[in-house]
Amino acid sequence: MKLNRASGILLHPTSLPGPDGIGDLGLNAYKWVDFLKSSGCKLWQVLPLGPTGYGDSPYQCFSSFAGNPNLISPSALLDQDLLNHSDLLDRPQFAVEEVDYGTVIEWKHKVFRRAYEIFLTNEELTLHNQFSEFKLKQSDWLEDYALFMAIKDHQGNAAWIEWPEPLRVRDSQSLSAFKDANREEIDYHAFQQFIFDQQWQSLHNYATQNEIMIVGDIPIFVAYDSADVWKNKPLFCLDQNGHPTVVAGVPPDYFSSTGQLWGNPLYNWPVHEEQAFSWWLQRLQAVLHQVDTVRLDHFRGFDAYWEIPYGNPTAIEGRWVHGPGESFFRSVKEKLGELPIIAEDLGKITKSVTALRDAFNLPGMKVLQFAFSTGSDHVFLPHNYHNHCVAYTGTHDNNTSVGWYQSAPKEEQDYCRRYLARSGQDIAWSMIRILWQSVAKWTLAPMQDLLSLGDWARMNYPGTETGNWRWRLHPDALTDDLIRRLYEMNSIYGRLSK
Repeated sequence: MKLNRASGILLHPTSLPGPDGIGDLGLNAYKWVDFLKSSGCKLWQVLPLGPTGYGDSPYQCFSSFAGNPNLISPSALLDQDLLNHSDLLDRPQFAVEEVDYGTVIEWKHKVFRRAYEIFLTNEELTLHNQFSEFKLKQSDWLEDYALFMAIKDHQGNAAWIEWPEPLRVRDSQSLSAFKDANREEIDYHAFQQFIFDQQWQSLHNYATQNEIMIVGDIPIFVAYDSADVWKNKPLFCLDQNGHPTVVAGVPPDYFSSTGQLWGNPLYNWPVHEEQAFSWWLQRLQAVLHQVDTVRLDHFRGFDAYWEIPYGNPTAIEGRWVHGPGESFFRSVKEKLGELPIIAEDLGKITKSVTALRDAFNLPGMKVLQFAFSTGSDHVFLPHNYHNHCVAYTGTHDNNTSVGWYQSAPKEEQDYCRRYLARSGQDIAWSMIRILWQSVAKWTLAPMQDLLSLGDWARMNYPGTETGNWRWRLHPDALTDDLIRRLYEMNSIYGRLSK
């Protein structure tokens, strides 16, 4: 993938300000695009946009193809005549700088039900024909996703492995009977996807008009409790009862003596290859319908992945298994042409992973927070960069740069100050400056670093199941001073458009 020199900001839409307890695709998202343009940035990086489940993680979604209904803007529904102003009068009093997912989900569900009722009773809405066209165009995934969610509702939100056997194994007669009895409920979930798609594509078009590229994110693995696995069991390593035989994770390392047990089902790669990777190609195309380029999470798993027997309490006992490697990326390239992919190549990377990345000219990642631990030869120090890379101050899984610096060992703090030739007083912007002046073609920082926020604003604590993904941007944060400061940085270091 060819990169032109540019910069951007990592901010998930849930972190945008707004009146409904969570960032959404309404007016504040358009103001965000305006901010990026005014500050001279060209890149907006988001996290996966799918419908989240337990723990609210965008990396554990009910579908790899669907959008998150919680991102739908109630205010925009007013403009589509799908809500009345009176429908929003009972809006709860939400916190400004964090998401309370329980309250948000309850509120959004109530609002969407009202919108769906108006949709069903108003036959004159032009949206009806558009909805029918959407269902037809997206039928490869939408019908099964909507059915999955409707059954899940009917089963008290239980995971599909706990459903009655006929529904769990997708008995055709049982599914037909459920569809006949619950058609309106199934269509409700399809309707949410239709509205999400309309609102997202409108925002994406606005970003494109303002020369802002949206960088998406694809987790390598999918959630076990998802329409993906329920519909496509042969594509995953499952036993005859639908339970995983092996699961994903990473082995013990410097950061964890027991490794990381992610628990996602692993792919049955021989079956994928027999099918010319068609499911993966559909998945990539669905995400690239939403964004301009994607970060491919855990890239090393395509070369080799850590396979853990199902039921193990930790990731200690496992083995490395070869992934699909070049055959996968050749198939993708044949279908998509130039690969609009950033390889998330963090962690312990082998020569074969590097060779796979370079064989397809994929830019890798650099994270500045990791750079100050081993001396001047560290590959994440800017003087060791090559230009075909994407460099970050930190990612969604890291502390904020202020939080990192305050908690770093004294020797790392000292080396960081000496390297930056700064006192440490304005550490986040000192890190942004040295990254922006580096040869890396693309540079990004989480919005928290632009605001010099501490560890309270961290987005995610890996290995914890609750309390994450909550931070939100204060409504008054996007000041003229911030725009001028960031624009000056982009201008000085040649990251404005040519």
